[in-house]
Amino acid sequence: MNPGLTFVDLPALANNLRGELENKKAILLYAYNGTGKTRLSMAFKDIGKQSEGANERRDTLYFNAFTEDLFHWDNDLNGHVERKLTINASSHFFDGPAELEMDNRIRPLLQRYADFDFRIDRENWAVRFSRSVDGHTVDNIKVSRGEENIFIWCFFLAIVQLALDGAEAYQWVKYVYIDDPISSLDEHNAIAVANHLAQLLKRQDNKLKTVISTHHTLFFNVLCNEMKSARKYVVNKQPSSGGYLLRPEDGDTPFFHHVAALAELYQAMQEDRLFTHHFNMLRTILEKTASFHGHKNFSVCIKQDDDDPDGILHTRLINILSHGNYSLYEPQQMLDENKAYFRKILNDFLNRYPFNPDLFPQAPEAAIAGTP
Repeated sequence: MNPGLTFVDLPALANNLRGELENKKAILLYAYNGTGKTRLSMAFKDIGKQSEGANERRDTLYFNAFTEDLFHWDNDLNGHVERKLTINASSHFFDGPAELEMDNRIRPLLQRYADFDFRIDRENWAVRFSRSVDGHTVDNIKVSRGEENIFIWCFFLAIVQLALDGAEAYQWVKYVYIDDPISSLDEHNAIAVANHLAQLLKRQDNKLKTVISTHHTLFFNVLCNEMKSARKYVVNKQPSSGGYLLRPEDGDTPFFHHVAALAELYQAMQEDRLFTHHFNMLRTILEKTASFHGHKNFSVCIKQDDDDPDGILHTRLINILSHGNYSLYEPQQMLDENKAYFRKILNDFLNRYPFNPDLFPQAPEAAIAGTP
C-alpha cells in the first residue's frame, strides 16, 4: 500500500493539490469530520486570491459552509408575512445572477429534489419561496433548513453551469472546489446528488479543474465510480506532528455501496446522531446481505437472543420503523429507546459477519448495556 505524502499544514496540502491539477481534471478527497476539509478548501481558494491595487484576482469557485452563510433569513418578525431569504450581494459568488435569469437555471435543478418553488427578487437581493397546497399556492413560506440547503446547492450548480458555458461574469473561474455538499440525506439521495454532479463535471467541453471533499462514504464511492479518471485520496490528521497525510485510494471502487452505507451507519451510531431514516438504510443492508446468502427474508441476519429465539422482536421493529413517512428535509432524531435497539441490531450484525475492521475504527461491543 502506498504510504502517502505528509504535509506540515493545510496550505502546503492545498499547494500540492493545485500542482496535481496541472495534469489532472479532478481530485476526490475522503476525510472524516474534524479533519479540516473546510479549512483546506479555504486554503486552496486563498492561494489563488491576489490583490492588485483596487482589483482583486481570484480563480476558485467554491462551495462549503461559508457559501451557505451568504444566505440568511429575514423572518418579518413584525408582520410574519414577508418572509424571505436574503442574499449577500457583495460576494463575487453572485456576479452573474442579476442578468443571467438564474430562476430559470436553478428551477430544473431544484425540481430533482424538492416540491417547492421560488422567485429571486433582484432589486432587493432576496429569495421568496412558495408551495402548492391542495391546489392553492401559498406564498412567502419559510422552507426547512434542509430545503434551504438543497436550494443553495442548486444555486451553486447553476453557477457552475454558467462557468462551464463560459459566461462572462464567471470567466475568472479556473477551479471548482466542493466541500461536503450533502448532509442528513438518505442513501438514495446521496447517490442521486453524486451522480448528477459527476455527469455535470464530465461534460466534454469542461475546462475547469475540480476538487471534491467529503466525509460521506457512499457519496465518495459513487463519485469514484462515476469519475474513474479522477485522483482519489484519503486525508488524515497526524496528531503527533500536527500535520496531514494524503494517502492514495487505489482502485475504482474504494467502498461498495452496501459497505459504504454500513460505515455511514456505524459512524452515525458512534457519534450519537441517529435519525429515523437510518432504519431504512439498516433494512436495506440486511436485505442485501440476506439476498447474498440466498435467503428471502432479512430476519435471518438478525441475531437470535435467548429470550427471542426467532428474532421476531427486532424484525418487527425494523419493519415498523423503516416504513415511517420520514422527511428527507426534516430528519428526526430517534427516541432513546429506538437508539438502543438500533445499536444492538447493528453491533450484533457487525460481530456476526467478518467485515473489514479498518472501516469501523472502534470495535463494536457484543451487547449494549441497558438495551430494552
